This record gives sequence, structure tokens and C-alpha cells, in this order.
Amino acid sequence: MKKLLLLLLPASLLASAVTAQAPELDSMIHRANRLGVFNGNVLVADHHQVIYKTAIGIADASGKTPLTTDHRFHIGSIAKEFNAVAIMMLKAQGKLKLEDKVSLYLPELPAWAEKISILNLLQYTSGLPDLNWKTAKSDADIMQDLKDLKQLNFEPGTNYAYNNNNVFLQRRIIEKITGIAFNEFVKRYLLEPAGMNHSIIDPTEKDELMAISFTDDRQSRSLFSPISGWTAVTLDDFYKWATSINTFKFLSPADTRTILYPAGPNKQSGLGGGEMKGDSIILHIHDGSSLSYNALLVDYPVKGLTVILLTNNRQDNLYDFNNAIQAILDGRPYQQPKKSVGSLFKGKLDSLSGKQLLSLYQQLKKKYSDQYNFDNEAALNMIGYDYLGRKKVDDAIVIFEYNTRLFPQSGNVFDSLGEAYYRKGDKQKALLNYKRSLELDPSNITAKQVIEELGK
Repeated sequence: MKKLLLLLLPASLLASAVTAQAPELDSMIHRANRLGVFNGNVLVADHHQVIYKTAIGIADASGKTPLTTDHRFHIGSIAKEFNAVAIMMLKAQGKLKLEDKVSLYLPELPAWAEKISILNLLQYTSGLPDLNWKTAKSDADIMQDLKDLKQLNFEPGTNYAYNNNNVFLQRRIIEKITGIAFNEFVKRYLLEPAGMNHSIIDPTEKDELMAISFTDDRQSRSLFSPISGWTAVTLDDFYKWATSINTFKFLSPADTRTILYPAGPNKQSGLGGGEMKGDSIILHIHDGSSLSYNALLVDYPVKGLTVILLTNNRQDNLYDFNNAIQAILDGRPYQQPKKSVGSLFKGKLDSLSGKQLLSLYQQLKKKYSDQYNFDNEAALNMIGYDYLGRKKVDDAIVIFEYNTRLFPQSGNVFDSLGEAYYRKGDKQKALLNYKRSLELDPSNITAKQVIEELGK
């Protein structure tokens, strides 16, 4: 009996310690709400037990309805996991092959469909341009735009472009193979088997438990989307979905790996991104944004540690909240999340060079450091990646270089600088910065992959 008690005691003490962290989590979230930097729902699980779950703030722009943990939220790109999983399920059933060309299932599309494989769609390497967001109002409009498309932006498999035409065609292929609407497939074969009984696909404003997103000036955002098939979830349902992925409820470990790992460094996969060791998922991480919604899933299945953040008032700071939550769980000091610095620079990146923006950054830092998070590397990193997205690589390098001076012990900022030099074609400086990143963060899979690639 004494030996048994000795074995049980540490687990009991651990459980008590974990439970004791809930008040500190609650204090941090409530403080953030008072500062106006978080309005939404939170779930934290540790050792496979939900230790904290809350809803804080308002359900819509009117401010009359408080959020509850029963409210549903759009999760942006995370909802693309449902079509990715569906594709792999059909593959496992022998109903498609990943090397199959799109034209096999959608012969009405132009000749370019004979070049694009289903795997290209899953990895966003198809060469398709993005949706025409200004003119497309329905699935029919999107399909017509694709029928009118004369050529791809690049040869399939030679480059990467993260956009929703890839998602749209995945959903149409699922419909063609199964003979049922994509929404019905998700409901019947994914949501119901996972026990996600409170999730809705393509909700409308009539849904009383749908949290409606709004801007900082309390302007409500419409739920309309030209592309159908978006699943809105509750906290509990989202947790069930994450558990279904990491317990391989729908897919084998091998098929899960196919859509967990992206086509290359700093890219997105069907499941966002993560890491596996053997047949176990070590990390599954995915973020998504739509309208003024923002969502983040960070899941360490082996540890039983899961963080889910859902907001209907986007502040681009959910990774800061995850960092604070992880620190609290580890018993480390944490930084209280503030407003994202990126919001101060909206609309300015087109007119300012990297050097000009840094000058403005330094002025604003002196003025607003108590309200905005200038103490986090993510602020400048986001700006640098915004420049990269605009193909202003030299401006991005200026920003990333400055960030490495501010945060010289961060492997992430050297990773970002390495990527910028890689895109510029300066492989020597790219290799140098990726090596530094790996020295600071030995778990950086991306750095390992790029170093190996450049070493060849």
C-alpha cells in the first residue's frame, strides 16, 4: 500500500498544481478584456483534462448579449481542415488517388485542370490564382471564373500560393465523388461521428447562438461568404475535433502526416502545421481569420495540452495569449497581452519604406507602449511578412534585421530573416540566419529542412 501511495502522490500533487493555475488564467483573460484586447471564448486542457473554460465579452456589436460557452464562432482557415480530412478519407477508401488530376473529376474545367493533382490542391501548389473577391457572390460565380481562367500563375508543383480556389475545388471534387453536397458530407461523416452536435455549416444571422464579429468601432460584420462550406464551432466541439485528429479517429497516422506537413518551410498544410514522431502527433497548430473573427488551436497531444482561442473582435494577438497561457501552465512569468502593434500600421506599408516604417515604429513605441505590445517580436515580424507578401523583400529584410537586434535570443526572428534572404536569392545569408535560428531553437523543423536543402 505504501508503494502505491508513493506512486499516486505525485500525480495527485500535479493535478492540484494544474487546477491552481486556473485562477491565474482567469485573471489574465479578464484583465485583457478590460484592456479591450480580447473578446471571446477560451478553453485550456492539461494532461487531457479541461482545466479552464470561459466566455468573456459580448456576442455582437450591440453589446446587449453576453457571450456564453455555447456560442458558435467562425474559425477561418481552420475550417479547411474538414475538406482536407474528407479528401484523405476518400483516398483511404480507394475512391481517389492524390496524384489524380482535377480534370478527372471536373472535366468541364479548361485544359489547365489536366496539370493539377489533388495533392497540389491540398498543398496549395496548384498555380491557381485566388478568388475574385470583388465579383464572386456564390459558388456558381467562382466555378464560372475558373471556367473562364485562361492560364495558371505557375506550373503546378513549382511554387506555393495559399488561396481559396484550392479549397473550392477540393469541396467540389468531394461532391462529385460522393454524390452529396459538401456540407452534408461534413455533417454526416465528420461532425456527427466526432460528437460535434452544436456546430453549424454556413450559419446565418438568424442563429441565436452565433457570435457575430465586429470591428473596434462596433461595426457589425456580415456572415456572407461567396464560397460555401464553412463550419462554425463551439469550444467543446472544437476540442472534440482536435481530439479526433490526434487520436486518428478519421485518418491513419500516415494519411494524417500527409496533410499535417506542408509542401515546404513556412507554408500551410491542410491541417495548418505540426510535427509527428513515429505514429504520434507531437504538435498540431492552426490559426484562422475571417471578417473580424480570429481563432487559434495549439495542441500537444502527447502532453494532453490544448489551447483553443476564439474571438469575434480580431486583434491579431492570439499567439500572445497562447504564450501567456503556456507560461502560466509552466509556472513562468508571463507578459500580459496588449493590442497588436500591427493595427497602428494598417494602410501605411504601401507608402512607407522599411526604414521609414522603423522610424515611425520608434516614435509610436515611445507614445503607446502602455497600450500596444512593443515588447514582443511578433509585432515587427508581422510587418516584415506583410512586406514579403507585397513582394517588397528588401523592406522586409530591413524590418527583420532590426528585429534580430531587438530579440537576439529568439530563434524565430532569425528564421524570418533567413526566409527573407532565401526569397531574395541570397542563399549564403539565408543559410547563415537559419543556422543561427537552429542554434537558438533546436526544435525548429523548418530551419533543419532549409539548412539541409541549401547544403545540397
